[in-house]
Formats: sequence, structure tokens, C-alpha cells
Amino acid sequence: MHKHEHGQEGPSGARELSVAIVGGLHADARKAAVAQLLADVPGSVVLHHDLATAVAGTVVRTVSDATGILSAGEAPLVNDCACCALREDLVPELRRLADAGLTRLAVVELWDSVEPKAMAEVVTAGGLTVTGVITAVDPALLLPYLGNGDDLAERGLAAAATDQRTVADTFARQLEYATVLALVDSPEADDEDRELLAQLHPTARQVPVTGGHPGGLAGPAPAAAPADAGEGTDADAVPGRDREPASPTPAPTPTPAPLSPLASAALAGFDVEAAAAAQHPACALLPAEADAHGVSTLVWHRCRPFHPERLYEALEDLTCAAARSRGRFWLADHPDTLLHWDAAGGALCVESAGPWLASLPDAAWDLVPAVRRAAAALDWHPEHGDCCQHLVFTSPGLDRDGLEQLLESCLLTDAEYAGGRTAWKRLPPAFDTLLEV
Repeated sequence: MHKHEHGQEGPSGARELSVAIVGGLHADARKAAVAQLLADVPGSVVLHHDLATAVAGTVVRTVSDATGILSAGEAPLVNDCACCALREDLVPELRRLADAGLTRLAVVELWDSVEPKAMAEVVTAGGLTVTGVITAVDPALLLPYLGNGDDLAERGLAAAATDQRTVADTFARQLEYATVLALVDSPEADDEDRELLAQLHPTARQVPVTGGHPGGLAGPAPAAAPADAGEGTDADAVPGRDREPASPTPAPTPTPAPLSPLASAALAGFDVEAAAAAQHPACALLPAEADAHGVSTLVWHRCRPFHPERLYEALEDLTCAAARSRGRFWLADHPDTLLHWDAAGGALCVESAGPWLASLPDAAWDLVPAVRRAAAALDWHPEHGDCCQHLVFTSPGLDRDGLEQLLESCLLTDAEYAGGRTAWKRLPPAFDTLLEV
């Protein structure tokens, strides 16, 4: 991971610009996190692109510091896509700040439904340093948002006319991509809410949003007060006597105050490639088994393919069984294809994620990222290689036994399994519509 500490200087001696991305559909929590970063890190500014005006043909950009708006401008839509306009405008603005050399931390506050993954990759591709990706969360709103199957367009949150995402799946991706979760203190949140958050993203660093502490980094020490004129020595009073020059007292070196946990997290460093791999269905860093405070995570792992018709008939029950489920799965009539399972808010997205490694010729393995090969090795089966079911379901009140029984009933029977791949491929293609085959 590329580490970047606050105050680090580039080759020219100018302070290198750190970029922290703060996002999330919980707008009040997001704004509170941004306000704290501005207060905690002197020399910081926030860039925000308001996509709410996209229907009028423009995106409004503001640059602010802790005292208020420093500048504002408009970016024209690109291909009728507000997110495209954001991408086109963001890097030049960050470069302008970097070239000026006056900004320690640029906080990119994403608009409500913008997902951090694309923006982190755009900033990095632009030659800038992302030092933190933070999703701001109100724990009391976690379950309501994960359970909200409304289209973003219905809530006025679509980023383009063609945006077909839902509130639930957008929030889930915002939550799971970030390595840091900034939590506001919510009196309505209970142990179940906090446990759900911990199980959904157990590797995230959770930091509190405390409202900001101005002067998080100490400035120069104040100058010493001049001595009172009446306190001179005798030598000062006797004309003609040479006085020994006073030794200059060195000014104390300012010592930076400790950074707040949120500011520290924003400057700690971020690995874009590792973050992308952690979300890829072939090597995703999925939650582990857990059961506490009424919230459970079931990890279901099998080395036998699903029967396409039986699985299709069970999709509604499986999708609604948990607040969040995701992973990779193996379908008998598409035995060489790794399929991605992504469900939230009662809606399921199924898509191809390319071939299983076991389906590739040996010569092609060198083209596969090392992290993918390592993940496959963990699940490797002597007969089927990395082909498997690896699904994870997380929810309050999860019916673990019922869910496992339903999943097991969707697998090939012993007789069907014995037929081999040639027979599997002749099974009814129930998923072709979903997979757009």
C-alpha cells in the first residue's frame, strides 16, 4: 500500500497534495464528517460537485474551506451524464490545487449516489494521491437504506437518465468499498444496528465523527513578549560601557498536535488496486461467520453446481432471506462461467464475472492477477478447481437453518451430478434472460 503522511514533500520541495474521498447516501453524516476534516486539518479544502442541477444541463462545483465557499463554477454535462462531468472536472481542479502548493488535504465530498470506487480510480489515474476513502454512516439508518429497493430515480438521486441503480445496492457498494467508516453519534442506533454494520464490513476501520476540533495541527508558537523597559541591567544605564551581546533564544519548534482519528484515517494511505480486488467476485474479501446481538452472517460454501431451474424458482426467497447477500456461484448449464451474486433491498443482480480459472488454459494464468490466483488456490478442488458456491448472507433475524436447506435443495442431486458436464449443459437455461445470453 502506498503510504502518504500529512506534510510529506514532493521532489520539488512543495507539499504533495493528499486527496481524501468522502461519500455516502447518509447526507447529514457525510457533511458532518467533511466539516470535521476541514476543522481538524488546517490548509484543507473540500471540493463538491452538486449533481442535483444536472437536469438543467450543468453540474455546480464548489471549493470551500472551514470558513465557507472559496470559489464556485459550473461544469457542463458530458454525454448527458452528470458523473461523466464530475470525472472530467475533478482531476483538473485537484491539479490546480496541487500546483498552487497551498493545500494540505483536498476532501472530495461525493454527491449522494456517487460511488467512491470510480472516483478513487479516476483521481489515481490522474496522477494524484488518494490517501483515504471514507463512507459516512448513521448507524440508525443502516437497515432502512439496505432494505430500500426504490430506484434512485424515484428519489431524485439518479446520476444519469440511464441510471437504474436502487438505493439499497448503491448504499451497499458505498459501504463495502470504503476502508474507513465515519460514524455519527445517533441516539436511535442500538446494538443490533452496530452489530449489523460490523458484520457487513468487518475489516473497515470505524472512526467517530465528533464535530471537529479546530487547530488539530499546532501552528507556530507565539512570539515572546518584549521585556519591560524598567527591567534593564546596570550595564544598560551606564554610558560608554560595552555590553556583552545577549545570546539569541531560539524559537521553540512547533510540535504538531495529534491528529483526530478521522483526520488520521483520511491521511493514512489507500491502495486502489487492493480495494478493487476486495470487491471483485472472484477474490472478494467477504464477511466471515458471525452471530451476535440478533444479527447473523451465514457463509455457505459448496463444491457442486446449482440446478438452473430449481435455483431460479428459489431466487425470490433467497433474495429476501437477508438484508444483504453477495458472493460467487456455479451454475450447471454454464459450468465454465463464474457468476456474481449481489442482493440488497429485495433485489438481486446476477452477472457473469468471466471464466473460472479452472476453465482457462495454463498459458492464460500468467495474465491473471496474483490476488485472483491466490484466492482460487484457497478454494481449489482436485476435480473442479476453483468452481464452487461461496455465498454470504447477513441480516438481523436470519433463519440460518431454513436458508441452508433451501440452498442445498437447489444443488444438483447425486444422479444429476453423475451425468457430468455434457449432461449439465443440456439442462433448461433458466438464467439466460438474467444473463442476457
